[in-house]
Amino acid sequence: MAKMMEPLIIGRVIGDVVDIFNPSVGMSVTYNSNKQVYNGHELFPSIVTLKPRVEVHGGDMRSFFTLIMTDPDVPGPSEPYLREHLHWIVVDIPGTTDSTFGREVVSYEMPRPNIGIHRFVFILFKQTQRAAVAPPCSRDRFCTRKFAEENDLGLPVAAVYFNCQRETAARRR
Repeated sequence: MAKMMEPLIIGRVIGDVVDIFNPSVGMSVTYNSNKQVYNGHELFPSIVTLKPRVEVHGGDMRSFFTLIMTDPDVPGPSEPYLREHLHWIVVDIPGTTDSTFGREVVSYEMPRPNIGIHRFVFILFKQTQRAAVAPPCSRDRFCTRKFAEENDLGLPVAAVYFNCQRETAARRR
């Protein structure tokens, strides 16, 4: 477990977005059916235009999950005074399948970092009951901790993040 948490601590996901937690389920995030998200790896904006496939591993038919995707580095990582920006929320994800079977309450917004290298974080919470998560009123100045508290989600059960920066024409080739 400590090995799984190390990249989240080094990448300041633990601290900036969520508190320390014990991962209890597996989660894989894949863009374009072949670009899997690994902690701290870079993905270009052109790769992440469409919502990814998110799979939960280790749940059961009685459990439901909430997935949040957020950017804690807005407007830029050196001065993220608008922290966090919400990119996606899917709720009621059955514990034995992927996010396409959940209910999207905030539609996917593709990453568009302008200044510096941004972290895009996927956080998975286990719901206490189905259909109990309310959407936030805004994507801006979103707070994962506050949202989790307001919706009785507790601590996360899984998280992964990737880095992304503005893509120049030369990098697209």
